[in-house]
Amino acid sequence: MARAPATTLREKRVVLSSAELQRTVERLAQQIIEPNGASSDLVLIGIRKGGENLTRRIHAQIKQRTGVAVPIGFLNITMYRDDDAARDMPDSEISVDVLGKEVVIVDDVLFTGRTIRSALDAITDLGRPRIARLCVLVDRGLRELPIQADYAGRVVPTSRAEHVEVELAREPSDTDRVTLYEQT
Repeated sequence: MARAPATTLREKRVVLSSAELQRTVERLAQQIIEPNGASSDLVLIGIRKGGENLTRRIHAQIKQRTGVAVPIGFLNITMYRDDDAARDMPDSEISVDVLGKEVVIVDDVLFTGRTIRSALDAITDLGRPRIARLCVLVDRGLRELPIQADYAGRVVPTSRAEHVEVELAREPSDTDRVTLYEQT
């Protein structure tokens, strides 16, 4: 039986440098608090793993700008997925009641929309938010479901042969960056 050739990824371009990424996080935080400010009714929920550090960074920016530490949590959506993307991840950490709250779901990359659909299912199991919004660092297009980001740091049209890699530390770092790769 013939084996398919192994695919490798080749760096195509840096989409966001460290400095650009930090400015993008600051802008996303500002967009989130612009309509209603920061209050205990606002909850940030990061999707594990990609959305965790982005959630922490947005949370820090909101606190710096407003003095309010809005509640945050982290969601493991593995059991809600409709594909074979099972991963070994820590359990969800959500200690705030989402019932009647403004929930902002945070993830690093929006692609097909399946991860977000799973996150919505998981959050609904926790309670019914007053409103749910979506914040992503990169929207790469190619949706399979009708899901749209309310806050997108950068829209990067891609093909299915391309891959977006986000390197985002817990605190701002010179190693932070978003890179677009292509399969070869």
